[in-house]
Amino acid sequence: MVEVATAVHHRPFFSASSVSGSWSWWSFRRTSSWKNRASASVNISCSLSSKKQTGGGQLLPQKSNNSERKERVFFLDVNPLCYTGSKPSLRSFGYWISLFFSEVTNRDPVIAVLDGERGNEYRRQLLPSYKAHRRKFSASQWFSRNHVGSSHHVITDVLQKCNVPVVRIKGHEADDVVATLVEQVLGKGFRAVIGSPDKDFKQLISEDVQIVMPMPEFGRWSFYTLKHYMAQYNCDPSSDLSLRCIAGDEVDGVPGLQHVAPGFGRKTALKLLKKHGSLENLLNAAAVRTVGKQYAQDALTKHADYLRRNYKVLTLRRDVDVCLQEEWLSERDSCNDAVVLSNFFELLGTEENLNGQKASYFIG
Repeated sequence: MVEVATAVHHRPFFSASSVSGSWSWWSFRRTSSWKNRASASVNISCSLSSKKQTGGGQLLPQKSNNSERKERVFFLDVNPLCYTGSKPSLRSFGYWISLFFSEVTNRDPVIAVLDGERGNEYRRQLLPSYKAHRRKFSASQWFSRNHVGSSHHVITDVLQKCNVPVVRIKGHEADDVVATLVEQVLGKGFRAVIGSPDKDFKQLISEDVQIVMPMPEFGRWSFYTLKHYMAQYNCDPSSDLSLRCIAGDEVDGVPGLQHVAPGFGRKTALKLLKKHGSLENLLNAAAVRTVGKQYAQDALTKHADYLRRNYKVLTLRRDVDVCLQEEWLSERDSCNDAVVLSNFFELLGTEENLNGQKASYFIG
């Protein structure tokens, strides 16, 4: 089942001229409350639309008149933004969204994606330990004693009023929906930028696909490109995915080859992948000839199915039944942002007072 929320709202906007003097990240951090900080952030967003904007890391130019420069489409992986560490937090969502609209992109198209109900089923069937320890996104953890509505509806409402379509597909994780839509966006001649802290998206990186990550330790978003990737891993994205399949991913509950072949470590995996390029190439070579020392050869031939299962689990799918809508590629009308986010933080503050909760002004 596909859920898509795309309503467009037109509301009064707080004029950018109401912000006097120069504005900086430091002045934003010193604002006295989250609501005011969010408002200060989005109040200046329209004035930034004609300038180059940064995500805290790499500088990316705004759309230009150069026909050779591809326009950008942004994707927001919403679920991870709704946590402070492992604790669910609508305040965290508001914080990162307000910064995203003011510091990362103001007018580029943005498509938000939420995890669908039972989104992990496909991977859990392949590997029961997949994300088994993760705390689930639970609406009941927020606003449970009041009548505001579930967190899902609150989040969708905020994004929708900021003219951001929200996509949620039953039986699919947001990662796979984003990967599918990114492929469709590239096919239409756009560049794609994925807003998420999820390392799984690194396998999509290319000249036309970038990531912009929330950096809680610095309180900002930061762009991550193919150049950064190559400098960090010294290999292409497909090779890194193959390495994760062999080394495992403890965070996602994916066991590495060392669990069944203790002598086969990361160093061995790196050496073999550097020579063969990908996991499938390595396994195919090991099936017909010796590719390394005897312990490595035995591990690869004996546990080939184990490694191919890891690859299926960790690879983002591009075949989700979702179709990119033309209206999602239009320039985003950002002039609702200030009012919508100000109202959101005001509502959130009211709910916290009713619940006797103490407001936290900084993520930590």
